[in-house]
Amino acid sequence: MKYVTYTTGSTPRVGILDADTVLDAGFDGDMVAFIEAGAPVGTTRPVPDAGLLAPLRPRTLRDFLAFEGHLKNAYRILGREIPAEWYDVPACYKGLPDTVIGPDEEIPWPSYSDQLDHELELAAVIGRPGRNIPADRAAEHIFGYTIWNDMSARDTQRRELPVGMGPGKAKDWDGSNVLGPCIVTADELDVTDLTLTVRVNGETWGSDTTANMHHTFATMIEYTSRDLTLRPGEVLGSGTAAGGSGLELDRWLSPGDLIEMEAEGIGVLRNRVGHKP
Repeated sequence: MKYVTYTTGSTPRVGILDADTVLDAGFDGDMVAFIEAGAPVGTTRPVPDAGLLAPLRPRTLRDFLAFEGHLKNAYRILGREIPAEWYDVPACYKGLPDTVIGPDEEIPWPSYSDQLDHELELAAVIGRPGRNIPADRAAEHIFGYTIWNDMSARDTQRRELPVGMGPGKAKDWDGSNVLGPCIVTADELDVTDLTLTVRVNGETWGSDTTANMHHTFATMIEYTSRDLTLRPGEVLGSGTAAGGSGLELDRWLSPGDLIEMEAEGIGVLRNRVGHKP
Protein backbone atom coordinates (compact mmCIF):
# COMPACT_ATOMS: atom_id res chain seq x y z
CA MET A 1 0.00 0.00 0.00
CA LYS A 2 1.14 3.54 -0.75
CA TYR A 3 0.10 6.05 1.90
CA VAL A 4 0.25 9.83 1.49
CA THR A 5 -0.64 12.97 3.36
CA TYR A 6 -2.70 15.27 1.19
CA THR A 7 -4.62 18.50 1.33
CA THR A 8 -7.35 20.15 -0.67
CA GLY A 9 -6.73 23.49 1.00
CA SER A 10 -8.09 22.45 4.38
CA THR A 11 -6.79 20.18 7.14
CA PRO A 12 -4.21 17.62 5.97
CA ARG A 13 -5.57 14.08 5.69
CA VAL A 14 -4.18 10.58 5.28
CA GLY A 15 -4.75 9.10 1.84
CA ILE A 16 -4.00 6.05 -0.26
CA LEU A 17 -2.24 6.54 -3.59
CA ASP A 18 -3.84 4.38 -6.28
CA ALA A 19 -1.94 5.03 -9.52
CA ASP A 20 -2.43 8.80 -9.92
CA THR A 21 -5.57 8.96 -7.78
CA VAL A 22 -5.64 9.87 -4.10
CA LEU A 23 -8.22 8.04 -2.03
CA ASP A 24 -9.13 9.38 1.40
CA ALA A 25 -8.31 6.70 4.00
CA GLY A 26 -11.27 7.58 6.22
CA PHE A 27 -9.07 8.40 9.21
CA ASP A 28 -9.31 11.49 11.41
CA GLY A 29 -5.71 12.21 12.35
CA ASP A 30 -2.25 12.69 10.96
CA MET A 31 0.08 10.02 9.56
CA VAL A 32 1.84 9.32 12.85
CA ALA A 33 -1.50 8.77 14.61
CA PHE A 34 -2.56 6.59 11.67
CA ILE A 35 0.54 4.43 12.04
CA GLU A 36 0.12 4.22 15.82
CA ALA A 37 -3.49 3.11 15.36
CA GLY A 38 -2.42 0.24 13.10
CA ALA A 39 -3.21 1.98 9.79
CA PRO A 40 -6.98 1.47 9.95
CA VAL A 41 -8.59 2.24 6.58
CA GLY A 42 -12.23 3.26 6.62
CA THR A 43 -14.51 3.97 3.70
CA THR A 44 -12.36 5.26 0.84
CA ARG A 45 -13.37 7.90 -1.66
CA PRO A 46 -11.50 9.60 -4.50
CA VAL A 47 -10.27 13.10 -3.69
CA PRO A 48 -10.20 15.42 -6.71
CA ASP A 49 -7.44 18.05 -6.85
CA ALA A 50 -5.57 16.57 -3.88
CA GLY A 51 -2.16 18.11 -3.31
CA LEU A 52 0.52 15.91 -1.77
CA LEU A 53 2.38 17.04 1.32
CA ALA A 54 5.31 15.43 3.09
CA PRO A 55 3.97 11.98 4.00
CA LEU A 56 4.52 12.60 7.70
CA ARG A 57 5.98 14.95 10.23
CA PRO A 58 8.45 12.58 11.87
CA ARG A 59 8.78 12.25 15.61
CA THR A 60 12.54 12.20 15.04
CA LEU A 61 14.94 12.20 12.09
CA ARG A 62 18.09 10.08 12.28
CA ASP A 63 20.43 10.01 9.32
CA PHE A 64 23.06 7.29 8.96
CA LEU A 65 25.98 6.67 6.56
CA ALA A 66 25.32 3.26 5.06
CA PHE A 67 26.81 3.49 1.55
CA GLU A 68 30.56 2.90 1.35
CA GLY A 69 30.60 4.13 -2.26
CA HIS A 70 29.39 7.57 -1.23
CA LEU A 71 32.07 7.84 1.44
CA LYS A 72 34.81 6.71 -0.93
CA ASN A 73 33.75 9.29 -3.52
CA ALA A 74 33.37 12.13 -1.03
CA TYR A 75 36.50 11.38 0.97
CA ARG A 76 38.60 11.13 -2.18
CA ILE A 77 37.63 14.70 -3.03
CA LEU A 78 38.23 15.80 0.56
CA GLY A 79 41.59 14.01 0.70
CA ARG A 80 40.60 11.83 3.64
CA GLU A 81 40.35 8.12 4.45
CA ILE A 82 37.23 6.38 5.70
CA PRO A 83 37.60 5.94 9.48
CA ALA A 84 38.00 2.30 10.50
CA GLU A 85 35.21 2.79 13.06
CA TRP A 86 32.69 3.40 10.27
CA TYR A 87 32.73 -0.28 9.34
CA ASP A 88 31.66 -1.27 12.86
CA VAL A 89 29.42 1.53 14.09
CA PRO A 90 26.18 2.59 12.32
CA ALA A 91 26.49 6.16 13.58
CA CYS A 92 23.96 8.88 12.78
CA TYR A 93 23.14 12.53 13.34
CA LYS A 94 19.74 13.86 14.35
CA GLY A 95 17.72 16.28 12.22
CA LEU A 96 14.88 18.64 13.02
CA PRO A 97 11.38 17.30 12.19
CA ASP A 98 9.97 20.79 11.66
CA THR A 99 12.33 21.36 8.71
CA VAL A 100 10.54 18.73 6.60
CA ILE A 101 8.78 19.66 3.36
CA GLY A 102 7.17 17.46 0.73
CA PRO A 103 6.93 16.79 -3.02
CA ASP A 104 6.73 19.70 -5.44
CA GLU A 105 7.52 22.24 -2.73
CA GLU A 106 10.27 24.73 -3.47
CA ILE A 107 13.47 24.06 -1.53
CA PRO A 108 14.54 27.32 0.14
CA TRP A 109 18.12 28.42 -0.45
CA PRO A 110 19.65 29.36 2.94
CA SER A 111 20.87 32.94 3.09
CA TYR A 112 24.24 31.97 4.60
CA SER A 113 25.32 29.48 1.91
CA ASP A 114 26.68 29.70 -1.62
CA GLN A 115 27.10 25.96 -2.20
CA LEU A 116 23.90 23.92 -1.97
CA ASP A 117 23.83 20.16 -2.49
CA HIS A 118 21.25 17.38 -2.65
CA GLU A 119 21.62 13.93 -1.06
CA LEU A 120 19.71 10.87 -2.33
CA GLU A 121 18.53 8.55 0.43
CA LEU A 122 16.04 5.84 1.30
CA ALA A 123 14.29 6.22 4.65
CA ALA A 124 12.57 3.69 6.91
CA VAL A 125 9.55 4.72 8.99
CA ILE A 126 9.12 2.99 12.34
CA GLY A 127 5.67 1.49 12.79
CA ARG A 128 5.85 -0.56 15.97
CA PRO A 129 7.47 0.53 19.24
CA GLY A 130 10.40 -1.43 20.56
CA ARG A 131 13.47 -1.34 22.78
CA ASN A 132 16.63 -3.44 22.48
CA ILE A 133 15.42 -4.80 19.16
CA PRO A 134 17.63 -7.56 17.72
CA ALA A 135 18.54 -7.23 14.05
CA ASP A 136 16.67 -10.40 13.13
CA ARG A 137 13.42 -8.88 14.50
CA ALA A 138 13.95 -5.34 13.19
CA ALA A 139 11.77 -5.82 10.10
CA GLU A 140 8.75 -6.29 12.39
CA HIS A 141 9.15 -2.67 13.52
CA ILE A 142 9.27 -1.00 10.08
CA PHE A 143 5.99 0.42 8.79
CA GLY A 144 7.31 1.41 5.39
CA TYR A 145 9.78 3.36 3.30
CA THR A 146 9.99 6.74 1.61
CA ILE A 147 12.56 8.88 -0.25
CA TRP A 148 14.62 11.44 1.66
CA ASN A 149 16.42 14.34 0.00
CA ASP A 150 18.79 15.45 2.74
CA MET A 151 19.90 18.89 1.58
CA SER A 152 23.29 20.24 2.64
CA ALA A 153 24.94 23.64 2.68
CA ARG A 154 28.41 22.32 1.84
CA ASP A 155 30.41 25.51 2.45
CA THR A 156 28.86 25.79 5.91
CA GLN A 157 29.46 22.08 6.53
CA ARG A 158 33.19 22.45 5.85
CA ARG A 159 33.39 25.12 8.56
CA GLU A 160 31.40 23.13 11.10
CA LEU A 161 32.73 19.58 10.87
CA PRO A 162 36.28 20.30 12.16
CA VAL A 163 34.70 21.30 15.49
CA GLY A 164 33.67 17.64 15.94
CA MET A 165 30.06 18.28 16.89
CA GLY A 166 28.45 17.01 13.69
CA PRO A 167 26.48 19.09 11.19
CA GLY A 168 24.52 22.05 12.52
CA LYS A 169 23.47 24.94 10.29
CA ALA A 170 24.74 22.96 7.31
CA LYS A 171 21.56 20.91 7.74
CA ASP A 172 19.26 23.12 9.78
CA TRP A 173 17.06 25.53 7.90
CA ASP A 174 13.36 25.51 7.07
CA GLY A 175 12.89 23.14 4.14
CA SER A 176 16.26 21.39 4.39
CA ASN A 177 14.75 17.90 4.60
CA VAL A 178 12.45 16.66 1.85
CA LEU A 179 10.37 13.49 2.22
CA GLY A 180 7.97 11.81 -0.19
CA PRO A 181 6.12 11.34 -2.32
CA CYS A 182 4.53 8.52 -0.30
CA ILE A 183 5.23 5.79 2.25
CA VAL A 184 5.20 2.29 0.75
CA THR A 185 4.42 -0.36 3.33
CA ALA A 186 7.26 -2.75 4.10
CA ASP A 187 5.32 -5.81 2.92
CA GLU A 188 5.28 -4.44 -0.64
CA LEU A 189 8.93 -3.45 -0.98
CA ASP A 190 12.12 -5.50 -1.09
CA VAL A 191 14.86 -3.11 0.02
CA THR A 192 17.71 -5.59 -0.31
CA ASP A 193 18.33 -4.50 -3.92
CA LEU A 194 16.36 -1.34 -4.65
CA THR A 195 17.52 1.07 -7.37
CA LEU A 196 17.89 4.72 -6.36
CA THR A 197 18.46 7.47 -8.96
CA VAL A 198 18.82 11.24 -8.89
CA ARG A 199 18.33 13.56 -11.87
CA VAL A 200 18.95 17.29 -12.06
CA ASN A 201 17.14 19.13 -14.86
CA GLY A 202 16.45 15.76 -16.50
CA GLU A 203 20.09 14.62 -16.49
CA THR A 204 21.03 11.60 -14.40
CA TRP A 205 23.70 12.61 -11.89
CA GLY A 206 23.87 9.36 -9.95
CA SER A 207 22.36 5.91 -9.40
CA ASP A 208 22.98 3.15 -6.89
CA THR A 209 21.28 0.17 -5.29
CA THR A 210 20.53 -0.63 -1.67
CA ALA A 211 22.43 -3.90 -2.19
CA ASN A 212 25.52 -1.72 -1.65
CA MET A 213 24.52 -0.63 1.86
CA HIS A 214 27.20 -1.72 4.35
CA HIS A 215 24.89 -1.04 7.29
CA THR A 216 21.34 -2.33 6.85
CA PHE A 217 18.20 -0.88 8.36
CA ALA A 218 18.14 -3.93 10.63
CA THR A 219 21.56 -3.09 12.10
CA MET A 220 20.63 0.59 12.37
CA ILE A 221 17.52 -0.32 14.35
CA GLU A 222 19.41 -2.74 16.57
CA TYR A 223 22.08 -0.16 17.38
CA THR A 224 19.69 2.77 17.85
CA SER A 225 17.26 0.88 20.09
CA ARG A 226 19.87 -0.11 22.66
CA ASP A 227 18.34 0.97 25.98
CA LEU A 228 16.07 3.30 23.99
CA THR A 229 12.49 2.89 22.83
CA LEU A 230 11.84 3.57 19.14
CA ARG A 231 8.31 4.77 18.50
CA PRO A 232 5.95 4.92 15.52
CA GLY A 233 6.68 7.83 13.21
CA GLU A 234 10.44 7.94 13.77
CA VAL A 235 12.46 8.08 10.54
CA LEU A 236 15.83 6.46 9.88
CA GLY A 237 17.72 7.50 6.75
CA SER A 238 20.14 5.31 4.83
CA GLY A 239 22.61 8.10 4.22
CA THR A 240 23.56 9.15 0.73
CA ALA A 241 23.71 6.57 -2.05
CA ALA A 242 26.89 6.46 -4.15
CA GLY A 243 26.68 9.23 -6.73
CA GLY A 244 23.70 10.67 -4.89
CA SER A 245 25.25 14.05 -4.16
CA GLY A 246 26.87 16.79 -6.17
CA LEU A 247 29.86 16.75 -3.81
CA GLU A 248 30.98 13.43 -5.29
CA LEU A 249 30.98 14.89 -8.81
CA ASP A 250 32.12 18.41 -7.94
CA ARG A 251 28.87 19.60 -9.49
CA TRP A 252 26.68 22.06 -7.67
CA LEU A 253 23.07 23.12 -7.71
CA SER A 254 21.90 26.46 -9.06
CA PRO A 255 18.73 28.39 -8.26
CA GLY A 256 15.81 27.08 -10.28
CA ASP A 257 17.26 23.55 -10.75
CA LEU A 258 14.76 20.70 -10.76
CA ILE A 259 15.79 17.75 -8.58
CA GLU A 260 14.12 14.40 -9.18
CA MET A 261 14.86 11.49 -6.87
CA GLU A 262 13.45 8.12 -7.85
CA ALA A 263 13.26 4.93 -5.82
CA GLU A 264 12.11 1.73 -7.45
CA GLY A 265 8.66 0.82 -6.18
CA ILE A 266 8.12 4.16 -4.41
CA GLY A 267 8.05 6.79 -7.13
CA VAL A 268 9.64 10.18 -7.80
CA LEU A 269 10.28 12.95 -5.29
CA ARG A 270 10.40 16.14 -7.33
CA ASN A 271 11.39 19.63 -6.11
CA ARG A 272 12.76 22.83 -7.55
CA VAL A 273 15.52 24.80 -5.86
CA GLY A 274 14.59 28.31 -4.77
CA HIS A 275 16.51 31.47 -5.49
CA LYS A 276 19.21 32.89 -3.25
CA PRO A 277 17.83 35.49 -0.82
